[in-house]
Amino acid sequence: MWIEVLLLSKLSRGPLHGYELRKEVEASTGRTLSNNSLYPTLRRFVDAGAVTRSAEEQEAKPPRHVYTITDVGRELLHDVLTDFPDEVARSEAEFLARVGNFGRLRPDERVRVVDTRDRAVAEELDRLGALALTQDDPWSRAVLQEVCARLVAERGWLARLRERAAAEPESATEQDT
Repeated sequence: MWIEVLLLSKLSRGPLHGYELRKEVEASTGRTLSNNSLYPTLRRFVDAGAVTRSAEEQEAKPPRHVYTITDVGRELLHDVLTDFPDEVARSEAEFLARVGNFGRLRPDERVRVVDTRDRAVAEELDRLGALALTQDDPWSRAVLQEVCARLVAERGWLARLRERAAAEPESATEQDT
């Protein structure tokens, strides 16, 4: 689902062809999208009416397809950003895709997303902390303790992020879209 968030987010800024979309996602996230994930997702968006596809002629080359978000796509983007069930909140990629689009959300919607992630991280911390206490192998215990330390650090970041998410208004450019 994070792919959907990123693609719709990039298209909300203007029409792009597939290669441009891949490069924009990589430039903003460091993640590389394969054609096997990009084009089926775009096809689903076109079928759902969230995106339109048009052919752009190129000199001495086959036409390339340009994708443009529709009003349905903008609504879908908002819905996907705010619909953040507990099982999805366990995914760091899903959470970060939403944080990268917090300018599109109201403060209360942002806080709800952060709180959902915080609950997921707290549950994982409890689960792994209990496992670390029962682990006989010192190397496995060391790994679990390190993962727990990272989760504690993330919870600190989430607390700071929650304050910022609640305090900052929607960006003016996102309110208009």
